[in-house]
Amino acid sequence: MTIPPRLRRALIRLNRDTSFLALGAPLHLFTGFALFMMFGLVWEIIAGRDSTAPVVLAFALVLTGISAPALTAAQRRRFRRLLGIDIASPGWRRPWRQFGYHCLAGTLFGALEALTVGLLLAGVSAALVPVWIYALPAHWRTEHVGYATQTAYLSVAGLIVLAVVPSLAAAVVRLESQTVPSLLGRSREEDLAQRVEDLTESRAGAVHAADAERRRIERDLHDGAQQRLVSLALNLGLAKATLTDLSPEARQVIDAAHRGAKEAIEELSSLVRGLHPAVLDELGLDAALSGLAARAPLPVRLRVDLPQRLAPAVEAVAYFVVSEALTNVAKHAQEASRADVTVALLGEILRVVIADDGLGGADAAKGSGLTGLVQRVRSVDGAFRMSSPVGGPTVMSVELPCPR
Repeated sequence: MTIPPRLRRALIRLNRDTSFLALGAPLHLFTGFALFMMFGLVWEIIAGRDSTAPVVLAFALVLTGISAPALTAAQRRRFRRLLGIDIASPGWRRPWRQFGYHCLAGTLFGALEALTVGLLLAGVSAALVPVWIYALPAHWRTEHVGYATQTAYLSVAGLIVLAVVPSLAAAVVRLESQTVPSLLGRSREEDLAQRVEDLTESRAGAVHAADAERRRIERDLHDGAQQRLVSLALNLGLAKATLTDLSPEARQVIDAAHRGAKEAIEELSSLVRGLHPAVLDELGLDAALSGLAARAPLPVRLRVDLPQRLAPAVEAVAYFVVSEALTNVAKHAQEASRADVTVALLGEILRVVIADDGLGGADAAKGSGLTGLVQRVRSVDGAFRMSSPVGGPTVMSVELPCPR
């Protein structure tokens, strides 16, 4: 029996969400339990009933403070492995913020996670009551008249709970993914310092990549097509000089071929000066992307909102980002049936979003094509983000500055 792709994706997402919540519940509830124990120790100190309570409280506070970075690392790994969200490591900096998150917000998230996982287990147990009831002795069923009706009610209730759990799990996962990165990530000053370092590295990588590409094009032109055209032009010129007994019509054909060969050599040389589609210069980014969408091997829904022409460098980067992204979707996105491309100018930022409905699992750190895209985007001080959790969808977001 073949599972429909839509149901299969839904099951994969449910498995991902419940695994994420099941792993987060013990991490969050650990600090909640520790906080509860510390409140009990404080009460013991106030009541004066236990002389060892201050020592135990001090030890618990030190142990909880030391464990905060380890819990933060565990949360970062959970987000990265299951949701594809990379939270910048704060290290040992801002320990009080980490401690506050684990003890306060983390306790709330732990309760929501435990509730969701508990509802899932209860729903499965209730839905399977008609199966489990026959594991009881036969005399129990004969002694309890009406158990079939109660079993039916429990099964229906379990199925209702199972229908609600996927939406509840997705909502809790979405709430955590929008809240936790800002609480456990780096501060603004650390982000700025890291941004300067990333920009320096990306600029150097872009210059190196452009220089390597230029050398490759020059080598290919010199050793390949250009040599063939030069040889052809020499042979045609030699034919013009040595074949003096040709008819005027034949000499006219040789002259035209000679001129065409020299023009082709000039056109190949011009490719080094500008290697991008002519429609991008003539009609702009909208027309160029429309051509890409029309040639793509899968349906592409394109939305472009550009009230004005942009800088040539920004248009070129946006074009090649969409081109490479659509190529990657066609080659690597499993079970992808369509792609959505949105290009919009928001103030002084050009936002390009490419999404597909495949099974996800893409990793920008492992793909050479994605690495090249990151370098190209950062060469104009842009920002590149990708979210591709297992089960999909894959969303690539690029923001390019467009100062007026």
